[in-house]
Amino acid sequence: MASQALECHHAGAEVFTGDATCRKMSVKLLEELGLPMGLLPLEDIQEFGYNRDSGFLRLVQAKNIEHTFKKIMQKVSYDAEVTAFVDNGKLRNITGIKTNAMMLWISINEVYVPEASPEKVTFKSSNGLSRTFNASLCSWGMRDHQMRQKIMGTSNSQPV
Repeated sequence: MASQALECHHAGAEVFTGDATCRKMSVKLLEELGLPMGLLPLEDIQEFGYNRDSGFLRLVQAKNIEHTFKKIMQKVSYDAEVTAFVDNGKLRNITGIKTNAMMLWISINEVYVPEASPEKVTFKSSNGLSRTFNASLCSWGMRDHQMRQKIMGTSNSQPV
């Protein structure tokens, strides 16, 4: 665990294990929060923990991964443990997510969908730099849509 301060939030969390269940829960939570479903493209998720009272989210995967959002050719690194506090349309106080910019890895500490522009998603670093993209950059393409159907157990929904 990143710190003892976070341990108290994790203690009251609903915790799930196993990749299939954890993927389903993470996609469900992102949908519930109004965030793009492809925002956390984690692999081999071992634990999903969410404390509804505090909004604390913890995801543990087998190892660190790098993912490239192909629509914008942006590389993002996800640590084996990703944590955040969640609100409607927002992940804040994020740990474990970095993006590559000009050969530097920059920690992302906030991701949000502005109420006035729900088609946008903004990524903000701890030093105040931010970048806004179309939310579709994190959406499920046709190949990913098939994965979503498998994860969510549905077969008749349309790609987002």
